[in-house]
Amino acid sequence: MKTALFIGRFQPFHKAHLSDIKLIIKECDKVIIAIGSSQEKNTKENPFSYEERKEMIEKTLKAHKILSYDIIPVPDVNDDKKWVEHVKKVVTEFDIVYTGNNFTEKLFEEKDIKVRKIELIPKINATEIRKRILHGNDWRELVPKEVAEYIEKIGGIERIKEVN
Repeated sequence: MKTALFIGRFQPFHKAHLSDIKLIIKECDKVIIAIGSSQEKNTKENPFSYEERKEMIEKTLKAHKILSYDIIPVPDVNDDKKWVEHVKKVVTEFDIVYTGNNFTEKLFEEKDIKVRKIELIPKINATEIRKRILHGNDWRELVPKEVAEYIEKIGGIERIKEVN
């Protein structure tokens, strides 16, 4: 059984993340979704709590009938040299890391951990989504329907505007 690690902040979970998970599930038996900066919430870069991000992901994956996953919180250690070991302690069993982040790729490869580079989808990223929300531009097209509904339900639009 091949288990993948997919790590991100998911602030918020968007269509590129969903596309990545669909790819991972085709190539692996299971994906562990590690929510980074899990202790952060109500800040400009991390407006949503771990629990909110987890619920966004669960609602989306359920709607897309993706069942073979676990979600694990990974708090920051704020030390790049210790980060991979920290992740390995929190997420004990995985065979390969999927990432679109060059720095994450480098850190795991330095520890001889297999990495599969994911191609990023242009203009779909959480920073762009938060920016669009802040400026009142269309952001819903970049996230799954379940995420858009959830953000609206929890007052996420107002929160992003408050913390900026």
